[in-house]
Amino acid sequence: MPVIFNEPLSFLQRVAEYMEYAKLLKKASQEETPIGRMQYVAAFAVSALASNWERLGKPFNPILGETYELQREDFRIVCEQVSHHPPVSAFHADGEEFLFHGSIHPKLKFWGKSIEIHPKGVVTVELPKWKEAYTWQNINCILHNVLVGQLWMEQLGFLEIKQNGGANLKATLSFKSGTCNGKDLHRVEGFITDQDKKKLLYLHGKWTEKINVCEPVSYEDALERVKREAKSPQGSPGHKKVLAKLHSLKVGAFKPSHQDAIDDPSASIDGEDTPMIDDIPGSITLWEVASRPPNSSEYYQFTTFAMSLNEMTPEMEKLLCPTDSRLRPDIRKLENGDQDGAAVEKARLEEKQRETRKSRKHKKGREWTPRWFRLEINPYTGQEDWMYQGGYWDRNYGNMEDLF
Repeated sequence: MPVIFNEPLSFLQRVAEYMEYAKLLKKASQEETPIGRMQYVAAFAVSALASNWERLGKPFNPILGETYELQREDFRIVCEQVSHHPPVSAFHADGEEFLFHGSIHPKLKFWGKSIEIHPKGVVTVELPKWKEAYTWQNINCILHNVLVGQLWMEQLGFLEIKQNGGANLKATLSFKSGTCNGKDLHRVEGFITDQDKKKLLYLHGKWTEKINVCEPVSYEDALERVKREAKSPQGSPGHKKVLAKLHSLKVGAFKPSHQDAIDDPSASIDGEDTPMIDDIPGSITLWEVASRPPNSSEYYQFTTFAMSLNEMTPEMEKLLCPTDSRLRPDIRKLENGDQDGAAVEKARLEEKQRETRKSRKHKKGREWTPRWFRLEINPYTGQEDWMYQGGYWDRNYGNMEDLF
C-alpha cells in the first residue's frame, strides 16, 4: 500500500488507544455490585471504538518483534507484534485495580464497494478485587464507498460481554446499520441479563458519542409511549414524529450476502424491531466521548489522545525499548510531513524484514520467538491466547534485535 494511505501510527499504537477511557475500568472495580461493574465494563468496550470515527487512514503494519509502551497516571500498557503470518498483535495493560489483555488478528475482506475489517481475537478484563473476568470479541468495521463516492464507516454487529465468576452476567449490545436517512448511524443498544436471561439494565446511545443506562421498565414505558403516539390521528404532529422514528427501522443499504456475512443487527435483541428512543427518563450517562481538538481534521482526524502517542521526551528516550514504534523512521517522517522520505523508509524496512526472514531460514535453531508474550491457554476462555510473561517494565533490554 502506498504511504499516502497511511496515518503516522503503528497498528500497535492503535491497539493502545483502547486505553483512552481506562478510567471506566477503575470505576468498574469500585462498584459494589456485579451489575454495577458490568455496566462500566460494557461502557469501556464501546468507548474503545470511539476514536475510529472518521479515522480513514491505515496504520503502519508492525514489524515482527516491534513493541509499543504507554504509561499514564492510571495505567500502563505494553504491546508486541508476536506473529507476521498471520499478523497478530498482543497487549497487556494494568492499573491499580484492573488488568486488560488480549491479542488481535485483523482480517480484511474486499467486497467491491466496501471493505470489512474483522478484528479477530478475544480480549479480557480482570478485576482481581472481585475475582471476576470479562471477555468479548470486538465487532466488525465496514468501510463504504472505497472506490467511488464519499468514504464513510460504521461498526456493525453484536457485541457480547461475558462475566466469568460472581453472578455470571452477560451484556449483549447491538450496533445498528445506518439507514438511508442516517437516523440509526452509530446507534448502540442492548441489555445486561442474568443467568436466567432476566433483563437487569438497558444500555443505549451511540458509539461515537455516549452510552446511557436505565432500568428496563423505564425503557419499556418509553417504548409504550412511542407506540401510543403512533396511534395518534394521521397527520398530527405526534403521528409524524413517530413515523420518523419508525422509519429508522429500515435495514441499511449495506447488507452482505456472502457466507461470512455479519449478523444483521437491525432487529433488536428481543427479536423485534424497535425505534431508537433517546429521551428515556431516569437514564444515567456512563461514558461520554471527549471532544476532538479543533485542528483534528488537519491531522488525520486524530483525537487528543492519539496525537500524544508519538511523544518522546529525552528522559523517555533513555529508557525506551529499542523496538518501540516511536523509533520507526517511516512513521516519524510521515508525521513530519515528509511523505517521500516515509515511502523510502517504509520500503527499506519491508525489504529488511524479508532479508531477516531469509536469514532465519538458513540458520537452524534460530527460529524467532516473541520476547514478552507466549502462546498459552487463557483460563477464562479455555482457548489459546498470547499471554504476557512479565519483565518488560524491568527495563532489561539486552540482546534486542535491530528492527529499524
